[in-house]
Amino acid sequence: MSPKKLLIIGMVWPEPTSSAAGTRMIQLIDLFLTQGYEITFASAASKSEFSYDFAGKNIKEQPIILNDESFNSFLKDLRPNIILFDRFMIEEQYGWRVQQECPDALRILDTEDLHFLRQARQLGAKKEELVNLYSDVAKREIASILRCDISLIISEMEMNLLLEKFKIEPSLLHYLPFLEDEITQAQVNKWLSFDEREGFAFIGNFLHEPNWNTVQILKTKIWPVLRKKIPGASMNIYGAYPTQKVLDLNNKTEKFLIKGRALDAQQTIAKHRILLAPIQFGAGVKGKFIDAMQVGTPTVTTTVGAEAMSGDLAWNGIIEDDADKFISAAVTLYQDQTLWHTAQQNGMRIINERYAKTAFADVFLTTIDALLLNLKTHRENNFFGQILSHHSLQSTKYMSLWIEEKNKKN
Repeated sequence: MSPKKLLIIGMVWPEPTSSAAGTRMIQLIDLFLTQGYEITFASAASKSEFSYDFAGKNIKEQPIILNDESFNSFLKDLRPNIILFDRFMIEEQYGWRVQQECPDALRILDTEDLHFLRQARQLGAKKEELVNLYSDVAKREIASILRCDISLIISEMEMNLLLEKFKIEPSLLHYLPFLEDEITQAQVNKWLSFDEREGFAFIGNFLHEPNWNTVQILKTKIWPVLRKKIPGASMNIYGAYPTQKVLDLNNKTEKFLIKGRALDAQQTIAKHRILLAPIQFGAGVKGKFIDAMQVGTPTVTTTVGAEAMSGDLAWNGIIEDDADKFISAAVTLYQDQTLWHTAQQNGMRIINERYAKTAFADVFLTTIDALLLNLKTHRENNFFGQILSHHSLQSTKYMSLWIEEKNKKN
């Protein structure tokens, strides 16, 4: 029996210490490893010192070149059973080559979040206009979803958006949130107590625009008022890849402290009493809140920040969109130990009931096995996807070939 082979084409090499997207990718890799897959991770991006170390895992790393026929040769030699595209832009770039060289391989798109939703909300917030979802990015991303055999969606809200507003066939989508280990009482017993924790925290990769915007909101609207209500408390800002404009916000006198990258997000968040995240726009679900719940740190955030995360369960803190009410909520939660403990327990319940790895892993793997067995029928039922593959990828293909020839001449 030939080995099962999975090829992951990454937009970047995973960095779990930099972003939730990196954590998500490692969770997917570990899930396929449990099924005995031989995994190759390929990317045209450069590695950084924070790229995940695959040593000790059954994973081959493969640098690749964008718009180059060497990728076709690589595919022919590897002959994977499954190809996973890391976000829709990667499917756009490599999908036609995959289709040409590995027509019988299952094609999975990991959306991470819906990029068109995040961009539409960002544009709406910037221009103070209603959110317009029907953008060119939406057309590209949904076309990519239709071309793939199945797309992984991390948010229930985004599942409903695709099903109800864009009428995507349910068999093309699979809800797969973060896959978390259960929080046990033994872990809870190790959490720092209310009195052992100090200050507020925010964490987020600064290459991600919603995080930079959130820090600006904290600096200009929240902290100037909040620090006067709780003298002595500090606002601690963590995140990978801070630019100079981020570092310039550091102010020791005001105790607004830019601390840069956190090598272990959970251990860092665990030291502080509250995670503050007045998020104004974004999509998907927020890894920072998963980390906070895993270490018993309550949060104060906005409706968009908490979107789709707690379902019908109580939030692990307080949700407020109005700036004044947000500040009042932060003060109350910071000072009320009983409310703080209740929020902590709410977070524990959210993780155990809505993100437990055991509740989602087997269902996903069973779905993948079924698709591999019935791929021909599945694709016949997705005729619009076949049309898009036939027409849309032709233009992508010839643009790529044109760039390839241009590169050869240079």
